[in-house]
Amino acid sequence: MKPGTLVRLALAGTRTDTVRVALTGLSAGLATLAYLSALTVIAIPTVHDDASNVSPQYRNALIAEAGLRPGVVVALVLLTVPVLALAGQCARLGAPARDRRLAAIRLAGASPRQAVTIAATETGLAGALGALAGLGAYLGGRQLLDRPGADGKLALPTDVLPPAWSIAVVCAGIPVLAALVAAGLLRRVAVTPFGVVRQERRRRPLPWPGLLIAVGIATTAVVLPVTKDLGGAAGTVTLLMVLLGLMCATAGVVLGTGWISYATGWLLHRASGRPALLLAGRRLMADPWNGSRTLAALLACLIFGGGVAGVRASYDIQFALERETARKAAEIDGLGFVEPRNTDFYFRALDLVNVALIVSLAIAAGGLVVALAESVVSRRRAYAALVATGVPRGTLARALVWQSVAPAVTGILLALGVGAAMGRILFGEVSGGGAGICPPSGACVEIPVVVHTVPVPVDDLALFGAGALVAVLAVVGIGLLFLRTSTAVEELRV
Repeated sequence: MKPGTLVRLALAGTRTDTVRVALTGLSAGLATLAYLSALTVIAIPTVHDDASNVSPQYRNALIAEAGLRPGVVVALVLLTVPVLALAGQCARLGAPARDRRLAAIRLAGASPRQAVTIAATETGLAGALGALAGLGAYLGGRQLLDRPGADGKLALPTDVLPPAWSIAVVCAGIPVLAALVAAGLLRRVAVTPFGVVRQERRRRPLPWPGLLIAVGIATTAVVLPVTKDLGGAAGTVTLLMVLLGLMCATAGVVLGTGWISYATGWLLHRASGRPALLLAGRRLMADPWNGSRTLAALLACLIFGGGVAGVRASYDIQFALERETARKAAEIDGLGFVEPRNTDFYFRALDLVNVALIVSLAIAAGGLVVALAESVVSRRRAYAALVATGVPRGTLARALVWQSVAPAVTGILLALGVGAAMGRILFGEVSGGGAGICPPSGACVEIPVVVHTVPVPVDDLALFGAGALVAVLAVVGIGLLFLRTSTAVEELRV
């Protein structure tokens, strides 16, 4: 197949196909912008100032201090998780119409491999357009935001450009990765001249992802004992081990949603005789992996949010102990109390992380909207058949609510629990005191070391959980708007 023909067939379609390409491109553009921003932070030059490396040309301490930049890089990379999940959901938008078009292409003489290549090329081209748009936004933003303040310092690293090869790798790697993922998702699909047949998994999911969660938590638990004697390499090893533990735990929670969905569906089907619960239970048991696909980004954000809540609680106790130690030292010295250090910066940094998490949750909710709307529209013949046989639309609406909310609530609780557990392992105890004070008159006094256990941040965890649940309920409400149009009797002929 000639490249021109391949591109023309990949971009052919209806307005729904155009929307799918546009949304996929938007997701790729946002991911490109986040990765290029992370590379920019990595490329910031530093100068040695006393005992630390700094970049004095920046106003924001998060990028001015070299020791804080790894956290910024990790946050930017984690922001791409819901963005890439949104791209995966958008790739399914309008899938039935695309399946019929691929079947027509097969009927015209294309081979199965050529049909898959056409579908993968569509996603790759959308990713390429998005990557170019993201690069343009990045370069334009550098020029627009390159405005030093009155003190001559910059708010963002607009004076730094990553190496050209790294920019090329990001801009070329995202569309290639998108195309490979699209081809991989079609590995269980057979494109025939009579339609598209999906080879669904028949065996029920098993709870083995719990082992990944255990590995992630165990890796986090050994971080402090392993790194306490490593000296200068402790920071790098700690970061790598924490990332490894976070990845294992996140993968375990996301993959474990399949087993949770199946178990929830089994309980709904066995424990109640109400039609809505029976329909929801059978649907969850028939496709338990749907939760893993649709809730992946949301649960990943909540794991990170649970850990951030633990860090904030640790800071609260740590700074309170520092102030108490300073107050006791002032009493012994007979001098006035002086605040040991300005702690507003740390909480402002955590506030920025919370804002990033809220944005990520909003993006993840957008992916849920796309997935739920596509699920309703793709099953409109089955829904119309149920209505035609006498099932009320209200029953179908309640079944859709149970099908969406039941596994989501369990997944939200599990994700917050895993994130809070990892945060508690790393920041569960703080100590203060241990200073020797020698006043001008009198003997030296030793302030004893005090170890405090950080309380569980129930309030912050509840806020994250409530926000995620509200997002899920809002998504379900939007999905119900598609239910009435998808249950018309005319849909039986689709």
